[in-house]
Amino acid sequence: MKKIIMLALIFIFSFSYAQDEKKVIVDLKTGDIKKFKFYLLSGLTSMAEYYKNNLEELKAVVVIHGDAYKFFIKDLQNSPYKNDKELKKNQKELGERLKNLSKIYHVRFEMCEIGMKNKKIPKESLYPFVKLSYSAGVSLVDWQNKGYAYLPIH
Repeated sequence: MKKIIMLALIFIFSFSYAQDEKKVIVDLKTGDIKKFKFYLLSGLTSMAEYYKNNLEELKAVVVIHGDAYKFFIKDLQNSPYKNDKELKKNQKELGERLKNLSKIYHVRFEMCEIGMKNKKIPKESLYPFVKLSYSAGVSLVDWQNKGYAYLPIH
């Protein structure tokens, strides 16, 4: 009888914990550096801290496509963005903040491989924490079907 009660309690606790899990899929398309800093870098950090302060964890995935590729390139010289002066000026700061999102808050970054190839961005030029996905559309569908809330940054 004790085993049955214990199993029931474990089941109830596990189910209630799963219901409280916070998950977000960020559809990142913007190439605007101000929007990128405000909505992704500051906004996602703030959201993660909010849940952390409420003893909850935020699971976040960022799908990179559209004009957002440029923010995830560590080697601008070997990319289509080598002449972007504003990006060059901000690259070190952006790279550190992205690395912190990945390391501290365990944010997963997925880049659309189809768009990356179309823009002739070599894999070797990306930050090591960036994963490749077949396409942005497939990633967005898959993560939403896993219960992730949709958040666009366009």
